[in-house]
Amino acid sequence: MARPLWKGSVSFGLVNIPVELFVGARDHTPRFRLLHRTDLSPISLERVCQTDGKAVAWNDLVKGYEVEKGRFIALTEDDFKTAAIERSRSIDIQAFVPLHDIDARYWDTPYYALPGKGAEHAYGLFAQALAKSGRAGIAKYVMRQREHLAALLPVNGCLVVSTMRFEEDLVEVPRTARPKVSPQELKLADQLISSLAGEWSPDAYHDDYVPALMKVIKAKAAGKKMPAVSGKPTPPTKVVDLVARLKESLAAAQRASRSSRSTRASTRRASTSAASRRPGRRGRQPAA
Repeated sequence: MARPLWKGSVSFGLVNIPVELFVGARDHTPRFRLLHRTDLSPISLERVCQTDGKAVAWNDLVKGYEVEKGRFIALTEDDFKTAAIERSRSIDIQAFVPLHDIDARYWDTPYYALPGKGAEHAYGLFAQALAKSGRAGIAKYVMRQREHLAALLPVNGCLVVSTMRFEEDLVEVPRTARPKVSPQELKLADQLISSLAGEWSPDAYHDDYVPALMKVIKAKAAGKKMPAVSGKPTPPTKVVDLVARLKESLAAAQRASRSSRSTRASTRRASTSAASRRPGRRGRQPAA
């Protein structure tokens, strides 16, 4: 198993459960390097002073903040330590809130919180109780000198710490016109949504772009020539009559549903007919 990113404990009330945080998600997008077009040699990026145009060594760099246009102040490591939140090895739960009350915009990065040595029983008990409650533990903790807002969630018997965005990090919802809709239009839209309703199955959805990109990379590495891509521009999106489209979509969904039922019925009739024609399946003849 990989090394934990963080070691500490989950705390609430007088309860303290040792945990270790592990990566909960990875980006599988290929990584690229900048190359010189003529000979495909890797490019080294230099840090150049904008005043004298000379390269600057790493040891001569400092972090700065632009307080006004063209005026900077430098911050030292001591300055950052002064501002840093007191380091704590605890995920302090401040409230347990209904999970469905959390706006999706607040979710950020998931981490697995696994039990520390000797904490398996307390960990399992808390995970089951949290799952039964339908709530999430909202907490704060410090990792890498930065304070994080997080939610503690039960997932398949395991605890997941999902970092969250603070309210001040969210962009205000843009103001848009909200036209009035008729009950009939709303009912039609609701029927279409219901016709496409299903269970959440994450394994049914995959990133098609990365495999397609890797296919191109492997083909080029093997010296194969890829087909040219059409350069036709995408036509502008037209304003459509949503009600008319809803009716068309609903009708198509209903036809597909009737076709599926008809196919199943035909299969059952064919199966019953075949069974009735098999030898030895006829009823007994009446006695003379």
